[in-house]
Amino acid sequence: MTYDGSSDSGLSKNERREAAREKSRVLREQQKKKDRRSRVILQGSLAVLVIAIVAVVGLVIVNSVRPPSPGPANMLSDGIKIGEGFKAMPTGALQPDDSPIPSKTNAKNVIDLRVYIDYQCKYCGNFEATNAAQIKKWVSIGAATLEIHPLAILDQASLGKKYSTRSANAAACVANYSPNQFFDFSALLFTNQPKENTEGLTDDQIIALTRKAKVSKADSITTCITDQEFKSWTNAATERATTDPLAGTDVKKLAGTPTVIINGKKYAGAIDSAADFASAMSKASGDSFSEDSTATPSPNPSPSASAGE
Repeated sequence: MTYDGSSDSGLSKNERREAAREKSRVLREQQKKKDRRSRVILQGSLAVLVIAIVAVVGLVIVNSVRPPSPGPANMLSDGIKIGEGFKAMPTGALQPDDSPIPSKTNAKNVIDLRVYIDYQCKYCGNFEATNAAQIKKWVSIGAATLEIHPLAILDQASLGKKYSTRSANAAACVANYSPNQFFDFSALLFTNQPKENTEGLTDDQIIALTRKAKVSKADSITTCITDQEFKSWTNAATERATTDPLAGTDVKKLAGTPTVIINGKKYAGAIDSAADFASAMSKASGDSFSEDSTATPSPNPSPSASAGE
């Protein structure tokens, strides 16, 4: 007894063979369709993953390799010039790919003092400790102007933390947003100078020094420091100073820090001798300094070294 559609026992041997072949063909086609769907899904997933990876990599590159941006305001010469009463002389910002423009010439009998420094350089710290008091007095009474050029030469001496770049950027931030407090902030960076081959001050510690210097626009300066707003300018200014002649001076190429320039001439005396430095300043002024305008030299116990070494 048979049931319709439930048995192929009535088929011949050849018919059963053909039926089996057809069944196999149908199963193969079904498997091929399934495989194609799986491949499409897999390829689509991989494409989405690749797009996501490319987007992430692109974002990282954009955030890490910033296009050149303008330098800080008041540093058109790559330095900030400070005059009587510690007031900064205002300038525009240096545009990308432009050359620095030297500061305006001083009035007669006002000494033009420029210093090229790295805030991690121990010799710069020695120069500052030895001569800060008399420089401050000369600037306060208008006997001299002080132009400070922050550089980033010693990044390798801060255990990967790039303190030279971070501190120079912070100085640029203050120059841009609170220029009349630059003199005090720069002095604080040296008073709190970390030793070479240490990590240097943290960003939070640098920010605390800006507050101690009583900067205006403190929030803008904080953001500028944490975002390293003037990192590209810092790198470019350092490159210019170490490869090009220093405009308006007799220095063809900066060989090290501190490099001290008095009326366009490189100071070659000992950086840790206040008497030597005062003598050089007096000579440059045509002996117009009075006893009252010159601070009493205070010998420093640090090893002797010449400026620019």
